[in-house]
Amino acid sequence: MKQPCPAEKKPAHATPENWLLVVASLPTEDPAARMLILRTLEALGVAMLREGVYILPDSDDKRLAMAHLVEYVAKNDGSAHVFRTTGLNSAQNQALRALFDRSARYEELIKVIESLRLAYGISDPSALSRVLHKQRREYEAIAALDFFPNTARAKAETALAEAQAGVATLLYPVANAPRPVERLLRRTWATRRPLWADRLACGWLIRRFIDPEATLIWLDKGEPCPPGALGFAFAGARFANNDSRVTFEEMLMQLDLARNQALARIGAIVHFLEVQGAPVPEAAGVQTLLQGAARRATSEDELLREAEKTFDLLYDAYYEPTQH
Repeated sequence: MKQPCPAEKKPAHATPENWLLVVASLPTEDPAARMLILRTLEALGVAMLREGVYILPDSDDKRLAMAHLVEYVAKNDGSAHVFRTTGLNSAQNQALRALFDRSARYEELIKVIESLRLAYGISDPSALSRVLHKQRREYEAIAALDFFPNTARAKAETALAEAQAGVATLLYPVANAPRPVERLLRRTWATRRPLWADRLACGWLIRRFIDPEATLIWLDKGEPCPPGALGFAFAGARFANNDSRVTFEEMLMQLDLARNQALARIGAIVHFLEVQGAPVPEAAGVQTLLQGAARRATSEDELLREAEKTFDLLYDAYYEPTQH
């Protein structure tokens, strides 16, 4: 059964004067199909004017998504029609824009982020980092449907950046010390294609624990590492394999993260997937998930985002809070 196309991940640049009006009669005999349609509408960021009537800013990608949705609704004994609405006056456009105001969601996000300050010096910094990572994803989910950004979005971005810098100071006091050490924050990191377990795990480690604002780039075989970039997981890189450890494990050792047992257990899985060695029961499942991500992803950036979900779940499963 053909399903509606997935929701877009980035906000489309909408023309404020143009809107898509969706009038739908959803199927009643198939609850699963009805729920999928409603979730698709929600993922697209529609606003409901009344039951069965939805609106959202007009754009090429949304028209395409709606065409797929109309087809799916019709095949499941419902009906849906999409109309383009233009020529509204300024007051009408402003009223419709207000339906898409995400300020309240940003404010709730900021409250959560700012509440973490109370735990500085008390909670395990890695636990704070995990919470912040989830808040970053929540921010990205809100921003993806923020068609008319305002100052609330900028405030949330600033709050996240400040919190990440604060937690990074707690996690890596050496990297932030006022003495000549290698700076590992807000850097460009580079590795080579193709991406597999070690390179994907390193990318996750960098963005999750080392450099949350990192820029990751993917090099072709033989392509030199750009000046100033930190290379990882290839011969001659700043962080690379050695006779006993894959790059992920080497980064844990060099950056004093090997004491984190959750990361060490993930390192054992990555080691087995790359060079075999001591069997790890979970490795087969992780391999399957990464293979699925590789088949579905259309770019290295998308593949890393999918792989990060797997490593996040592993870390949450393995992590044991410090007992006081």
